[in-house]
Amino acid sequence: MTTYLFIDGTNFYAGQYEFFGPNKYLDFSLFIKQVEKKLNIVFDKILFYASYTPKKKRLTKKEYEFISNEFSFYRSVKKTPRVTFFKGYRSKTSGKEKEVDVKLSVDLVGYGLLGKFDSAYLITGDADFLQAVQFLKRHKPSVKIRLICLANKIMYRGLYAIPSYIIDHQEKKTLFDKKLIKRNKIVFIKFNELLKKI
Repeated sequence: MTTYLFIDGTNFYAGQYEFFGPNKYLDFSLFIKQVEKKLNIVFDKILFYASYTPKKKRLTKKEYEFISNEFSFYRSVKKTPRVTFFKGYRSKTSGKEKEVDVKLSVDLVGYGLLGKFDSAYLITGDADFLQAVQFLKRHKPSVKIRLICLANKIMYRGLYAIPSYIIDHQEKKTLFDKKLIKRNKIVFIKFNELLKKI
């Protein structure tokens, strides 16, 4: 069985930054090992989609810290075995990310329809990808699709539509209703052991 992992990298980065701030970042390779261990799977291919924050001529301290942290995190992603890193870009006028979401959606649906994988996991908190997932489920029902969300970047609509894993770094009482918990699973990972200092 071939298993692909698709990652909305910009969304994932924002979640880890929100958790750990500017002075630490998640070592992506160690994170993947923990996810594989906790979910008892091995990803044959990891597809990571992201864009870098544009650099201004003059940066505030906060902007500099964010960009420095982002660079370190993405460097750890690129060093991880089995990873293909797709780099989108930001609009010069609006600053909005371009190509990333579309490329991820096209690859998820396209590779699925072509039979490149038997099962796929998607890490995101963005409900925009739900249409691509549902399309693939309708047209290739043999493919198993699972959602993975960080606890601070949850695709709530996805939890009702796709069996999901919510990854958190601290054990606490959940606020989700019993139906959601029955269908989905909360996974605790000790992120402190996976962090690197800037």
